Amino acid sequence: MKKRAVVSIMFSLVIVLLAVTTVMGNASAQSISSSLGLAPYPSKGQSAQQQSKDEGECYAWAKQQTGIDPVAVSSTPTQQPGPAAGGGERVRGAARGALGGAAVGAIAGDTGKGAGVGAVVGTMAGGRQARQNKAAQQQQAEQAKAGTLQQFNKAFSACMEGRGYLVK
Repeated sequence: MKKRAVVSIMFSLVIVLLAVTTVMGNASAQSISSSLGLAPYPSKGQSAQQQSKDEGECYAWAKQQTGIDPVAVSSTPTQQPGPAAGGGERVRGAARGALGGAAVGAIAGDTGKGAGVGAVVGTMAGGRQARQNKAAQQQQAEQAKAGTLQQFNKAFSACMEGRGYLVK
């Protein structure tokens, strides 16, 4: 029984190591600058090896100077999971609709029916408002993320330019 457990653990470790190696291999195939959306040109004839070293050092320097880790920023989801109802827009819409429907229903002679119809219409309007609010929050989060990454890219570019690269 113990032998099976050891073999099972070893097999699991091999699978994990293969997965990590595959991920790391794919990550290293792309240079730091291209993952940031930048294109440094070695204007002083720097070798590819030197450029890779400079990019690593500038990445670390920019991270230290700005306090921003672009890997963490880009992997942070901006969309909140779940339905578009969040701030009580549907409930408020239903209440307003019921009040308005009750008033119209009172004129027509059936307050209860008017309130029910108004509540349904108000709930639908509240749902639309909730979706609009969620979309606006999503857009604001995307803009904040882009601004943060832009700040890091400025620092990275300044470092690379200081080392003799033209960065676009």
